[in-house]
Amino acid sequence: MAVKIELVCVGNELLIGKTMNTNAHWLAQRCTALGAKIQRITVISDDLYEIAETVNESLKRDPTFIVTTGGLGPTFDDKTLQGISIALKKKLEVNQKALDLVRGKYEKLLREGQIKRVDMTPARMKMATFPEGAEPLPNPVGTAPGMLFRTKKALLIALPGVPPEMEAIFENSIVTMIKKKAGRSSFLEASIFLDGIMESALAPLIDKAMRDNPNVYIKSHVYSRITPRVEGKKSHIEVHFSTTSENSRIGKNCLDNAITELSDLVEKSGGKISSQ
Repeated sequence: MAVKIELVCVGNELLIGKTMNTNAHWLAQRCTALGAKIQRITVISDDLYEIAETVNESLKRDPTFIVTTGGLGPTFDDKTLQGISIALKKKLEVNQKALDLVRGKYEKLLREGQIKRVDMTPARMKMATFPEGAEPLPNPVGTAPGMLFRTKKALLIALPGVPPEMEAIFENSIVTMIKKKAGRSSFLEASIFLDGIMESALAPLIDKAMRDNPNVYIKSHVYSRITPRVEGKKSHIEVHFSTTSENSRIGKNCLDNAITELSDLVEKSGGKISSQ
């Protein structure tokens, strides 16, 4: 069974264009490389009920994982864990393991001379306040721990929005979970580059190659040498081939067969394979 993942990125800064959503890009690449399938990426505001509604909608689609980013810090607009608690109908409570992790971070800062004393203020306690039954995920880089909640069908994971923190928690705590669910499944990809053929002429050739190689997904990307995404005689096209397989040798053979077939079809149509 395919490992399906939904990403929910929380933050007004994403919606107004102040911050580029690099977290979604990184997670999509990383999860795909692990053999999982990203089936949806949603960007929402720092609103309690928006968060709750989005999580509930995701749960209805029965993904294997729901991963949220953003909203775990100490400020007023960090509302992700509250929103998740509403979605799950679980009360918020101080999680002792999470509290120990947060306190440990400030004690380390004290030893390093970066702060003068360890005060567990309400803002700092907020980072250890989780939905009842949740588990903290250690943050090797920052202060706020991630969160794991095991629903009946999906694993719900909340990660910080700061990219180095999000990536560190993912690598340390989440990768093994995805690998366990994905088993031996792996993602394979390759590209070829074409000149001398328009994308509209290439489209039926891709359709044929995909019909003959049903396990391979083929997608064209046009790079005009004058302006991006303009079809014409000077278009330079990347054709990307991808597949997911439990046997890497079989997966590679599938890619090779699809590449060979499409390359032959392109050359017969007057196009040519070029270097990148």
